[in-house]
Amino acid sequence: MLAVSLILVLFAMRGAIVYFYTPSDVVTKSVEPGQRFRLGGLVAGGSVDRGEGTKVGFSVTDTLQIIKVRYDGVLPDLFREGQGVIAEGKLDGSGIFQADTVLAKHDENYMPPEVAKSLKEKGIKLGKGAVHPTKQ
Repeated sequence: MLAVSLILVLFAMRGAIVYFYTPSDVVTKSVEPGQRFRLGGLVAGGSVDRGEGTKVGFSVTDTLQIIKVRYDGVLPDLFREGQGVIAEGKLDGSGIFQADTVLAKHDENYMPPEVAKSLKEKGIKLGKGAVHPTKQ
């Protein structure tokens, strides 16, 4: 009975699971358009493009790959270029990430744990004085 209950719960929650990927993960794992996930990395320098009203475009990078993001909403006060960010949403057919939620880092010493771990695994230095050149 317990095993059947566990299988039913896991099956029901399957649609609620949201995966976390860096830009490199999106490219190497060939994430399908329409699949919901969290995209994490750094806001690429010079990439923020504010449109009409609350529309904004920016790029997220892990310094190896870049994914363009479109968002219609109010950005967090701490959102800025070169800082950690997590955006939740889906890739569209043209490879642009359509975010419906954007979260920015908390303060100067904090980056979302998933982002920090993933970037460190890729050999990217974090912390004060770290330079993040971006592959163009």
